[in-house]
Parts: sequence; structure tokens; C-alpha cells
Amino acid sequence: MAVCLALTCSSALAKPKKNRSDYEAQGEVVWEVPTREKVIALTFDDGPDPDHTPAILDLLKQYDAKATFFVVGNKVDRSPEITKRELDEGHELANHTYSHMYFSNRVAASKMKNDILKAEDAIYKATGQRCRLFRPPGGFYNENLISIAKEHGYLVVMWSWSKDSKDWRLPGVSKIVSKVLSNTQNGEIVLFHDYAERQTQTLDALKIILPKLKEEGFRFITVSELLTYRKNERPEIK
Repeated sequence: MAVCLALTCSSALAKPKKNRSDYEAQGEVVWEVPTREKVIALTFDDGPDPDHTPAILDLLKQYDAKATFFVVGNKVDRSPEITKRELDEGHELANHTYSHMYFSNRVAASKMKNDILKAEDAIYKATGQRCRLFRPPGGFYNENLISIAKEHGYLVVMWSWSKDSKDWRLPGVSKIVSKVLSNTQNGEIVLFHDYAERQTQTLDALKIILPKLKEEGFRFITVSELLTYRKNERPEIK
């Protein structure tokens, strides 16, 4: 009886874990921004990369497309001029840690914080500006990470689950294109990489994706601009 009561009390007092809807409702994590406007946010992780990023920037300019680059701090240190170019051409920079550390429940909060802040310093050194968006490598998040992000003024940004291009796996251009173009919705956040080992497919896929979505009436905007639609949308009065 005592054991049962103890278990019951323990269960009653246990704090329930948050799920995606909790984080979205509290504005702590963003996956997409439902909107009536035909806008979409292209995001690129893991750069800047001297072999791939400049060509992607050239293509984005061709289609008047703005994107958000979730940069890795140690690569910013190696390619500050590309990082600056991203900003100068109207794109947005965001934090993707300094060392591309994969966080987990076993990683101490202090270690998470140090890697995030080290990346922030690298971005500031290269551009003179600080960014306010953060994406954890691999998409891992927990309460520690969310708390650290909030403490330092970051909003955690993921991606629309149906719009992970998986380009880093080198699945083939046609598969990347199909993944992104399949049932594209307003306000989605698309995940690409401007660096991946032996990467050769993302640029070719974008050459198909960008004109097709533009033909369908989509505008390509930064995540921060997309977030303004979240604030401005109002339910229709019937």
C-alpha cells in the first residue's frame, strides 16, 4: 500500500515532458509559420564552404531568393569573407554551434552554452553583427538547450518535417527535388546544406527547385521575415 501511494504521489508530482505543440505555443521553437501568403524560407546548414557556398549564393541572386544560413563557427573563422558576402547580399546568418557538436541528454549544459557562444563570437568577428536564431545540429533539443537559447536571446528554429531535403546523404538530384516540391505549403522552412562531404547534388537540385517554386508564385524569404507573418496573421472574421 505504502509503495503504491508513493508511486502515485511521485507520478502526480512529476512534471510532464513538453512536446512540439507546447514549445510552439510558447514561441520557444519554430518548425514553420502557417500563413495565407505564398512565402517559403530556404535554410542552409553547415557552411560556409568555399567550394559550394559561393555557387549557391550566385544561384539565389539569379532568382532574387533570400535565405537563412545556419553557419558553423569554425568554418566562419576559416571563411569570413564568404560569411560577410552572405550578409551583404541580403541573406540572414544564424548560429549552428562552433564545432557542429551533436547535443544529447548526456552533454552538459555548460558545454552546450560554450559552443553556442563561441559561434556567436565568430560570427560577430566576421560581420560585426550578432544573430538571434539558432539551430542545433541534428535537430536535437531538450529543456537545457531551450533555456540556454532563451537566456542568450536566441529563438530555436527547426524545419518543416516534410521539407528535409536529406541532401547531405547524396540521394540523387531527382530525390532532393521530389522531396522539396512535394505538396509545398505556405510558410514552410526547407532544410538544405551548403556543405556536405563530397557534396555535388544540392546546387543542381536548386536549379530545378527555385524556378519551379517561383513559377508557382512562391517568394523566398529569410526565417526572420517569415516570423513576421506569424505576428501579423489574424483569423478571418466570418
